[in-house]
Amino acid sequence: MHSENFDSENFDNTPKIFWVGIGCQRHSSRALIELAIAQACQSHHILETAIAGIATLDRKADEPGLIEYCRDRYLPLRSFTPAQLSQISVPTPSTRTPALVDCPSVAEAAALLAAPPGAKLCVPKQIFRHEDYFGGVTVAIAQS
Repeated sequence: MHSENFDSENFDNTPKIFWVGIGCQRHSSRALIELAIAQACQSHHILETAIAGIATLDRKADEPGLIEYCRDRYLPLRSFTPAQLSQISVPTPSTRTPALVDCPSVAEAAALLAAPPGAKLCVPKQIFRHEDYFGGVTVAIAQS
């Protein structure tokens, strides 16, 4: 390997074993999404470099904040329909979410669906808001 072709800043051999499920209010800022993921990882002793990808509801896959976050971190963004998400049993379904998006869970169900079969939810849904950033973000993390 030629050293001039090696980008050490983007090289990381940490095993990618976590899928982060995201539910968010429309137009939530990238900064809030980034902060929510960082805080969820930090509070559960998860390295952000171990994130395999981000998963969400299909209607949220066009959110600029999510797209920018994934692009800048070279992470795939997987999305699922409400019917797919509704098939997943989660520990903390929402009473409010079904009326908004036609399924009882976005973050937890998306994390579990994106992860390989047999994955476990290691971070149940956590809701983040911050006075300096617009929106609201729900994060859940599944480990393969």
